[in-house]
Amino acid sequence: MKIKKVVDSFNYAIEGIIYAVRTQRNMRIHIAVALMVLTACFFYDISKIELMILTITITMVFAAELINTAIESAIDATTNYYHPLAKIAKNTAAGAVLITAINAVVVGYIIFWDKLAQITFVLMHKVRNSDPYMLLIIIIIVCLLTIVFKAIYGEGTPLKGGMPSGHSAIGFSVATIIALTTQEPLCIILSYFLALIVAQSRVDADVHSVLEVVIGALFGTFITLFIYTIF
Repeated sequence: MKIKKVVDSFNYAIEGIIYAVRTQRNMRIHIAVALMVLTACFFYDISKIELMILTITITMVFAAELINTAIESAIDATTNYYHPLAKIAKNTAAGAVLITAINAVVVGYIIFWDKLAQITFVLMHKVRNSDPYMLLIIIIIVCLLTIVFKAIYGEGTPLKGGMPSGHSAIGFSVATIIALTTQEPLCIILSYFLALIVAQSRVDADVHSVLEVVIGALFGTFITLFIYTIF
């Protein structure tokens, strides 16, 4: 009987996690980023201490998002009208998630920066010595590959809807090209900020889901880096 209660408690906990993944867009984004970070650990010399720090950081973000979801659900279940204290509770819980997410970015920067610096230097050297027409070719390749993937998934049209988001892919491809060809940090930040706005606008317009936009951003970024690295 006691064993059954223990098993049930685990099942309830897992159901809570699954509910958060299904209903919370930010939770899905956190999981996607965590998977990318953990995958990167296979390609870089990560020490046990660094792996432990990364694991704790990822866990903190997940836990904060789950607590935020619990608080929102509890408030919605007990309050069916606007109340300023309910708003404060939700905003404070969301603030806790934001703090853990910022902390995760800082931790990732500290751990991976030195490991990526040498690769980045070599890549930047290749880019700055490449022919200008490469920029146009890369954008054309990203557009064509996006159309191919849309055709494979059979969703949306070449310019609207479907997997992945073409606007997001092209936006982040252009931002990556700018980041590789300039030494101005402000230009790099602004280029990715504009790409993020383009991606967000597709979600706000209900043309794409968050997953389609995220996949599009990763698709455009990695295809651009891959072409520069190979050629």
